[in-house]
Amino acid sequence: MSDFSPPTPTPVLPLERLEASYSYTAYRQLVDDLLAQGKTTGPQQTEELVQYTKLNEQRMSRLDKTTHVLPALADAAVHVPYPLVWLILTEGWCGDAAQIVPVLEHVAEASAGNIRTRYLLRDENLDLMDRYLTGTSRAIPRLIVLRADTLKEVAQWGPRPAPAQELLLRLKAEGLSHEEYVTQIHTWYAHDKTQTLQQEMLELLQSLPR
Repeated sequence: MSDFSPPTPTPVLPLERLEASYSYTAYRQLVDDLLAQGKTTGPQQTEELVQYTKLNEQRMSRLDKTTHVLPALADAAVHVPYPLVWLILTEGWCGDAAQIVPVLEHVAEASAGNIRTRYLLRDENLDLMDRYLTGTSRAIPRLIVLRADTLKEVAQWGPRPAPAQELLLRLKAEGLSHEEYVTQIHTWYAHDKTQTLQQEMLELLQSLPR
């Protein structure tokens, strides 16, 4: 399981802010609309980030079509102890988010309405992001699991499956360039075929406080 800290005792955010967040469809449409303008999400606008976003759109579209939720995970999603909101901090240019967000959406779709996803852009919500740092890093995606009735946190996960996180830290320690370690991380995702992510989501749902 990725980075974990004790659940928050108070609502993570007001209901009004939650309702103003994006559905998955709206988030994907936002990214598409920005790409049509030669832009991406967030305050930084560079050709490199736009190119990353184009590649991420291809990744998400592929995962939208090819992801199959493991039977045990689908069963756990249907039988959660109470309805959940999966609040996900993301950005269109983030490669890890592109590999993870569609899978999270598939799990929610398999939950028979017991899990609802909502999406927030990291750089428009830094006050929230800074409560869920990975060390000192604003790493995304970050999944914050809320009880739907109270909006209190019951679990969190992110920014990537544990083996991918360990690989990233090792590659950085070895002094690989950004492009080199990004290539290796995406190769890991391709070989893993969402299996580790799905297993970690199963463990997360099984560990929810009753």
